[in-house]
Amino acid sequence: MGSLLKSVALAAGLGLVALQPTQALADPLQAAVGNEHRSEKNAARDEFRHPYEVLSFFGVSPDMTVVEIWPASGWWTEILAPYLAANGQYYAAHFPDNNFLPFYKPARKRFSQKLAANPELYGKVKLTSFFPPEEAEIAPEGSADAVLTFRNVHNWIRFKFEQQAFEQFYKALKPGGVLGVVEHRAKPGTSVEQMDKTGYVTEEYTKQLAKNAGFIFEESSEVNANPADTKDHPKGVWTLPPTNALKDQDREKYQAIGESDRFVLRFRKPKE
Repeated sequence: MGSLLKSVALAAGLGLVALQPTQALADPLQAAVGNEHRSEKNAARDEFRHPYEVLSFFGVSPDMTVVEIWPASGWWTEILAPYLAANGQYYAAHFPDNNFLPFYKPARKRFSQKLAANPELYGKVKLTSFFPPEEAEIAPEGSADAVLTFRNVHNWIRFKFEQQAFEQFYKALKPGGVLGVVEHRAKPGTSVEQMDKTGYVTEEYTKQLAKNAGFIFEESSEVNANPADTKDHPKGVWTLPPTNALKDQDREKYQAIGESDRFVLRFRKPKE
């Protein structure tokens, strides 16, 4: 028996751990992605969202302090919260509960209920708010190892606070911290007006927002690329699954395309 296995067996014998040696050697991120607590509906979207590959690309480890921006119903929360529970910290910077938009308050309430319903998984989650130009902290200044956002930049363009958003992320991160951005990818040269209308955002515009805030661009990943997405749909990106804005009209066509073509970008706050 190797030294690591001996240590695991000894700890188990002393009642310090409940894991078997094979479990202790398993990839904790893979375990979080494959955990049975995830809803079947959410797990079914892994083929388009590739959570293991995306979080690995962002360099998220179990001992990090991670802020997710606008977790909505908690798709990524089901992975990140238990993954970070033992040695890290997960901040859910959700919609504010006093916002003027009617969708936001009930969405936050449902998310809060999700957390409260399973304290074993979500008891350590810290729920904060994000909606510039409000000054509420998404996490204490300089405390986060990573700030992650998934398919949100187009929303901030609509509210015209996309630059302020990136500035808040910069403020929350430690020097050397990571900003991970996933977004529906527009064709190069798409205007900001069209980004707002269609939900597709150019990589160039996103990189410029990050640069303006002080970030350094590190690398991109094509893990969420979808060459079948022509990006010229009647109701923009919302024509595609999972929104299916046209409902049954041409449903088979859009189901065959699948979810949108997305870029995955990693930025870093410079070390001081």
